Amino acid sequence: MLTVAVCMALLGCLQAQELQGHVSVILLGATGDLARKYLWQGLFQLYLEEAGKGHSFRFHGTALTSTKQGQEVIAKVLESLSCPRDTAPSRCAELKAQFQQLSEYHRLKTPEDYLALSKDIEARVQHEGLREAGRIFYFSVPPFAYAEIARSINSSCRPGPGAWLRVVLEKPFGRDHRSAQQLATELGSFFQEEEMYRVDHYLGKQVVAQILPFRDQNRKALDGLWNRHHVERVEIIMKETVDAEGRTSFYEEYGVIGDVLQNHLTEILMLVAMELPLNLSSSEAVLGHKLQAFQALRGLQRGSAVVGQYQAYRGQVRRELQKPDSFHSLTPTFAGVLVHIDNLRWEGVPFILMSGKALDERVGYVRILFKDQAYCAQSEKRWVPAQSHCLPQQIIFYIGHGELGGPAVLVSRNLFRPSLPSASWKEVEGQPGLRLFGRPLSDYYAYSPVREQDAYSILISRIFHRRKDSFITMENLLASWVFWTPLLDSLAHEVPRLYPGGAENGHLLDFEFSGSHLSFSQPPLEQLVLGPDSAPMPSDFQVLRAKYRDSPLISAWPEELIARLAGDIEAAAVQAVRRFGKFHLALSGGSSPVALFQQLAMGHYGFPWAHTHLWLVDERCVPLWDPESNFQGLQAHLLQHVRVPYYNVHPMPVHQRQRLCAEEDQGAQAYAEEISTLVTNSSFDLVLLGMGTDGHTASLFPQSPVGLDGKQLVVLTTSPSSPHRRMSLSLPVINRAHKVAVLVMGRMKREIAMLVSRVGREPRKWPISGVLPDSGQLVWYMDYDAFLG
Repeated sequence: MLTVAVCMALLGCLQAQELQGHVSVILLGATGDLARKYLWQGLFQLYLEEAGKGHSFRFHGTALTSTKQGQEVIAKVLESLSCPRDTAPSRCAELKAQFQQLSEYHRLKTPEDYLALSKDIEARVQHEGLREAGRIFYFSVPPFAYAEIARSINSSCRPGPGAWLRVVLEKPFGRDHRSAQQLATELGSFFQEEEMYRVDHYLGKQVVAQILPFRDQNRKALDGLWNRHHVERVEIIMKETVDAEGRTSFYEEYGVIGDVLQNHLTEILMLVAMELPLNLSSSEAVLGHKLQAFQALRGLQRGSAVVGQYQAYRGQVRRELQKPDSFHSLTPTFAGVLVHIDNLRWEGVPFILMSGKALDERVGYVRILFKDQAYCAQSEKRWVPAQSHCLPQQIIFYIGHGELGGPAVLVSRNLFRPSLPSASWKEVEGQPGLRLFGRPLSDYYAYSPVREQDAYSILISRIFHRRKDSFITMENLLASWVFWTPLLDSLAHEVPRLYPGGAENGHLLDFEFSGSHLSFSQPPLEQLVLGPDSAPMPSDFQVLRAKYRDSPLISAWPEELIARLAGDIEAAAVQAVRRFGKFHLALSGGSSPVALFQQLAMGHYGFPWAHTHLWLVDERCVPLWDPESNFQGLQAHLLQHVRVPYYNVHPMPVHQRQRLCAEEDQGAQAYAEEISTLVTNSSFDLVLLGMGTDGHTASLFPQSPVGLDGKQLVVLTTSPSSPHRRMSLSLPVINRAHKVAVLVMGRMKREIAMLVSRVGREPRKWPISGVLPDSGQLVWYMDYDAFLG
């Protein structure tokens, strides 16, 4: 009996020791919308999971609201809490009553209020004979309040020695890299990085949280597939049917990119793209691999995105923010962004991120579409259902809503049968008639959670258990803003495409990509008319399509203009190679085409370089290695980056017999003979020209008859500026081209552009006015500085 008594006493001591850890959860902003909808329910779920496991709890709701009003709000919220479905009603009522007893409201407004709360926690712990384990502060308040609250917590409400502190922060974490860095610095002066948990609630969604475990549990099947050799593209999508009404103040500051793409969709992108650590349970390893993936992201450019705005948005902003009728917002409510990752696994694979308000459906998903390299000799009606290799092969992480109505993981049956934890995931029951991404549900192995859980409940549990890999570290946050800020800056004056909203959008927001450039599939509006009393400004145009000297004019901001010109050149090249097997391109030198060369080099992987011949429009009479040589510029910015056969590159022979452009060396005649031999009818497929401030083009200068008429294809000319001697294609051979593109950029060209727009064909005064292809097409490409000033 004595032995039994001793054992019972020891057991009682051990249990008492286990119960000595007391945790205080302080919910700041406890009467707000987020707290009422999700956070109190998440705290109740934490209590249900952890009660009786060694910790005691107290939940402190706090806000600026008066004590009486706050208590009334909290009482209503606590009454509406729900238990898991398998909980008996009587047991649920008992658990809710316990949680209500442990929950209270405090008004927190001054440093003295924080000090009083801290003393109250300490007195309660001491009175109940417990040991304080730690405190969780959940910031469900606007970011502008973070710094002041952090100062008060640090000075007056930290737990004592031996107890931990965890501070939970809600997005947004800044508007750009600078503001995010500033916020991080402010908070870093009060808290250690390991004390901070930055919440992106998408990381708590069951399907998103399953991406890394799914990859880990199916390594054997995925190791050979999860790479650029097999993945055609990845789509990360979040569509909403609701608009921004009631949230326009937030949206005016952050827009759809700051609201959704920079955080939710980027975090999902990292989970798909990052290398899998050997030990998935190591938070440090997961976060380290995620940071490596951030560092491999290719920088975004203006042409990497398309943006839109639903038509009712401006009116909502005017009403909610008391703006005048003349106010026009440029805030995007829709964005599609093309992302590339420059590493061995993902080189060349397009990742499409898209989100928007007022769209045709509410749905979120990640879709990995695999390349289909099979051909089935028999017709589709004879294929084995859901198993033919010619069917689409895809893995879909279905985040929620949409046709399925809830979260699911789907794998094409012609890929492999996936492995998921059977305790928490079950196969989806068949739903006849339901189709997803063009195929019936029966074509997929489909799994859904055994029990659906709210994202905040999952994240609050992980905060308690110190699972940092489900949260955003400062390094990853700043890496994300480094990636997104240049695009946001470039879009600051972009006029979004207007769309009506809902099903009426039709194909207006469809987009397509080529290389690194993304564009709407339907042609852009020529002009966005702001209203009867509003004069359009340059920023009110997207791509202006008009006439200049009776020829087509394309005008846009510089980056967009260069991207458009590069795309047009690639299209001409592909067409010429398809028809004739080769493409002859003559390029001007100088500074204007440098950005074009760089765009062609880095962003047009489908360009048929192996079948392209590169010629020069003109050349300075300097050695080819001289920095002033046009060929040297072409070499530095284009040739060294692309694979053009050596014998397809045709520099002008300005340096022969150690002499520069000597008449007796007949370099011009030699180049003309080379053109006549290789270029059919001496008609280049495309000639790229510029326009000087004096109206010259190529190296054909005013007040000089050389090269303006006659039969010579190539001539030696004299420039008014050094180096004076030049070699140039003549005006007659330029006008034989199938297409001539004239690129005019910069404010310095505004005056000559206005002048040339009014003059007739007078090449002796203005050589550019003589450019008019005999049977080809002339297109002018001008940026807004040159066209509008």
